[in-house]
Amino acid sequence: MSGGLYNLDKKVYDTTLDLTDLKPYGDTMNDGKVQLSFTLPVADDERGIEAAKLLAKKMGFMDPAVVCHKALDSDFTFYVVYGQTIYSVDYTKINVIKVESEVMEMEEVNEFIREHFHRKIVVVGASTGTDAHTVGIDAIMNRKGFAGHYGLERYDMVEAYNLGSQVTNEEFLAKAKELHADVLLVSQTVTQKDIHIKNLTELIELLEADGYRDKCIVCCGGPRITHELAKELGYDAGFGPGCFAEHNISFAVNEMVKRGLK
Repeated sequence: MSGGLYNLDKKVYDTTLDLTDLKPYGDTMNDGKVQLSFTLPVADDERGIEAAKLLAKKMGFMDPAVVCHKALDSDFTFYVVYGQTIYSVDYTKINVIKVESEVMEMEEVNEFIREHFHRKIVVVGASTGTDAHTVGIDAIMNRKGFAGHYGLERYDMVEAYNLGSQVTNEEFLAKAKELHADVLLVSQTVTQKDIHIKNLTELIELLEADGYRDKCIVCCGGPRITHELAKELGYDAGFGPGCFAEHNISFAVNEMVKRGLK
């Protein structure tokens, strides 16, 4: 996309889109304008506001302005800062590791399973560890699904078992073995201090020690889960925001075929 310059109130604005020199877009192209929010463990006063501005400057923002500050209690304050960054990225050189699998609709998945397996696929899902959030795993597993995307319980050729939240890795593995699960889906929403990394790693170690890892497809998902992270931790795939049941099951059944899991 090409652009140029235009004059408004005697100011010249750049309208050129250069993907090799990509900057944030605020009011106009290439202005580098950003919004940043964070909390400081200080009182809501002038010194706190100045501290927020100085931190933004140290992060590389030009002319930062604190446009909102709100006391969370007597010793903590939330800030919203506007600023301008001088940095850019070369968009053309970015390479993202992502799930390489054709996403099928529900009936296509059912037909694929009938053709390749001649039986129902058993999927067991849970929010494991201390994670008490079920929104993510419910969206994938429950019949009604989420945002018009049906959950796996609605798939004719899938036996879906949603174990809920706060399921220990030991309990999860035991249930998977009891049900002869083909696919394990792990949801992780709580990520403070990277607790999800520890929990996800522990599950893979248990699966490997038990000899069950090679007998199933193991996927994880959540707000801070990427495919790259999942692969590093030993999972077959990772699904972040914007992924639904069809993404998970399409990958899983295709991967089962590739690995000869019947």
